[in-house]
This record gives sequence, structure tokens and C-alpha cells, in this order.
Amino acid sequence: MKQRNPWSWVPTLYFAEGLPYVAVMTISLILYKQLGLSNADITFYTSWLYLPWVIKPLWSPFIDLVKTKRWWIVSMQLLIGAAFGGVAFTIPTSFWLQGSLFFFWVMAFSSATHDIAADGFYMLGLDQHQQAWFVGIRSTFYRFATIFGQGILVMIAGNLQVIFRNSIPFSWSLMFYGVTGIFLSLWLWHSYILPRPKEDVKREDASTAIFQGFTDMLVTFVNKFPLREVIIGLLFMLLYRMPEGLLAKISALFLIDAPHNGGLGLSPQEYGLVQGTVGVIGLTLGGILGGMAASKGGLKKWLWPMVCAITLPNIVYVYMSYVLPSSLIIINVCVFFEQFGYGFGFTAYMLYLIYYSQGAFKTSHYALCTAFMALSMMIPGLFAGALQEAVGYRMFFIIVMIACSLTFIISAFLKIDPNFGKKEKCE
Repeated sequence: MKQRNPWSWVPTLYFAEGLPYVAVMTISLILYKQLGLSNADITFYTSWLYLPWVIKPLWSPFIDLVKTKRWWIVSMQLLIGAAFGGVAFTIPTSFWLQGSLFFFWVMAFSSATHDIAADGFYMLGLDQHQQAWFVGIRSTFYRFATIFGQGILVMIAGNLQVIFRNSIPFSWSLMFYGVTGIFLSLWLWHSYILPRPKEDVKREDASTAIFQGFTDMLVTFVNKFPLREVIIGLLFMLLYRMPEGLLAKISALFLIDAPHNGGLGLSPQEYGLVQGTVGVIGLTLGGILGGMAASKGGLKKWLWPMVCAITLPNIVYVYMSYVLPSSLIIINVCVFFEQFGYGFGFTAYMLYLIYYSQGAFKTSHYALCTAFMALSMMIPGLFAGALQEAVGYRMFFIIVMIACSLTFIISAFLKIDPNFGKKEKCE
């Protein structure tokens, strides 16, 4: 293998992994809201875009059977770049909804496939020491992509609207053309810089073994614990984030919706600052502190504080829906508080996925768990917009707080090894 400094490709690889995800999941919301789509339609259409991440474990074996992981990475980045260009092209047209949704679908499937290949390539291209060293770096640059996507890019779209006298479709189209250029640059860079590990080869003779292993993996997934614990575990994966599944898309729409509709009326620039920058910083800090806390006391000790953290801060949206604050400082504080709590509480969820995935087929079982994680966001999102339009923002956020009881109830039934997650047990 030709030696490449991991600093030359790991940061950019995970930046490229995060950018299409945030485009599909967040930027699309702001785009469609500004183009006049209803909240019900926005949440319904964009929630279906979670589907590739739900079903990606089903086609992950093909990544091993067809070509190399390096080939998949480079090919998917080219396809994602083309999808960004497709979104840019269709926005100003009469078929903007059908066209942009098609290319967002292409982007979503390409991004999910890219995730599989990139995570596998990471383990092939680095030795164990490097893998441990760069795990924090890859997460950091994924966060940078999130801030860049829902922060800076949304701000740019807003500034372009000022420059071009509120020409919303044209402004968004220009922004997406810019992202197309960025992503094609990433594709060219990775085509050159990614190493070629000897282990990164297609497995032509392994199709039978892989699919047999896939069957065995599914069987062991549902048989690794007594049936009651398996059912509770799967329900935990689906229900722990139920309030967040309802809140995630509507909170973004609430921030930018007009005051006469019950929203805060933030401009794209203000949204980019509040949710895309301050909110992401809060989320990141909460995640870091959550990881530090769990490593000292273990998952079982910190479960209930984290359950409270991921649910109770949602009340800031009840407050904002009643008060409708005009101060950006107050809005930033509220969003930071909610996102910090979510980041801290989400640690328990991720640790439980690792806990459930222990034993044989650890990697594959974790992939299945992440599929349930995506499903837990997809299902509530499908009807969140219709519910909000039926009851209004105020009552919707109250319903979210009521839904928090599901998180508490399902968490009470979990059985967790008291030592799991403690630092001394992980060394």
C-alpha cells in the first residue's frame, strides 16, 4: 500500500460523509419552507429520505462483493456531487418539487452507501493505533460538515436572497451549484489521495459465505438475549428518541415560520446562526460531556440523568411558542440548552446500541441497531407536520412533552450490566 498521511484524507473523507446527510435532513427543510411547501408535506417527503439509512444493512454485503471500498467511496462522491448539481438545476424550474426530491433521493442512497464504504475503508486504511487516534478527528470533521451545512450554507442562501432582491429559487440554486463545486473537488481529491490498502479487494468467491453469514447474523440478533429483553431492547431503540423524532423537523420549521403562523420568523442568516451554529456547538459539547460522564460511572448509573437530559429541555419550545421571543440571545440560549441536553442524553442511546451489539457479529449487529435508530426518526417525522398543522405549534410542543413519558417508561424496563461503559472495563 502506498503510504498516505491520514491527515490528508481522514478529515476530508468524513467532511464528505457529513455534508450530504445534513443537506438531505436539514437544508431540504429550509429550502422547501422558503419555496412555499406546507409543513405536512415537508415533513412527510423529507422523512422518507431516512429510508436509505434504515435499510442500508440489507445491501452492505454487496459492498464487499462488488469492487473495492475505495471504488465505492470515489464513485458515490461523484454521484453525490451530481445530485447536488441536479438539485441546483431543478429548483428554478416548474417541476422543482419532483425534480429536487428525485435528486435528494439519489443523494440519500449514495450517502448511505458512502457511509458503509467509508467506515469500512477507515479500518482498512489505518492500523489499530491510528484508528483509535483519529476516531475523535473523524467525529470533529463530521460536526464541521454539520455546521458548514446547516449554518454557513443556509446563511449564504439568505445573503444571496438579499443580494438578488429576494429571488428565493435563484439564490438557493446558486448555493447548491456552489456545493456541487465543493463536492466535485472532494471527489477529485479523494480519487488522488486515498490509499490503496492490500486488504481492500472485492471478494468474488465469498458470495455464499457472506449471505450465509448475513442469515446467521440476523438469527443471532434476535436470539442474543431472552425474548423479553430483545423486545424491550428494540422498543427502546424505537421509542427513546420518539420526542426528538417529532421535534427535530418541526423545531426547524418553527424557527423560520412567519409570526402570524405562530413561528419566530427567523431569516435564513439568523437560522444558520441559531440552529446551524450555536445549536450544533451545544449538541457537540453535550455529547462530549455525556461520553466523559458515562466512561466514569457507566451507562446504568447515568441512564436516568441522560433520560432527563434528552426529554425535559424540550420544554424550551413550549416556552418560545407562547412567548415568541424576538431577542436572538434568548432564542440562542433556548436552542443551545435543548441541543446540549439532547447531545448529553443521546450518549445513553449510543452506548445501549453498543451494549446490545456485543458478542458475535458485533459490527453487523451495530449496523442493524443504527437502522432502528434511523427508523425511530423516520416514523414520527412522517406525520409530525400534519399533526402540527392540525393543532398549532403551541399544542404540538405540549404533545412532544407528553410523548417524553414514552422515553421514561421504556427506559425503566432496561436491564444493563452496571459495569458496562466504565473506563476500567473498556481498557
